Amino acid sequence: MGEAKRRKTLGLPPRDVDLKKDIDNSPRFITWLPVTENQKDSFIKFSIRASWIGIGLLILLWIVVRFIGPAAGWWIPADSI
Repeated sequence: MGEAKRRKTLGLPPRDVDLKKDIDNSPRFITWLPVTENQKDSFIKFSIRASWIGIGLLILLWIVVRFIGPAAGWWIPADSI
């Protein structure tokens, strides 16, 4: 049974489908390029967040390589030989 038939037999109103709700109507960044201002802003926010995550992971890797690994006896740093 389809959704429309099921709703009709249950006495429910038709589903309110608003397909234009998710359409981005902001102006284009460059007229010939299909990228809008909202997409440009969200990409900038995403890239800033991703770069901070990358910096954090790099610091974590440096701490593991420099301090945790030698302390656990996994390897010996080259500058301490």
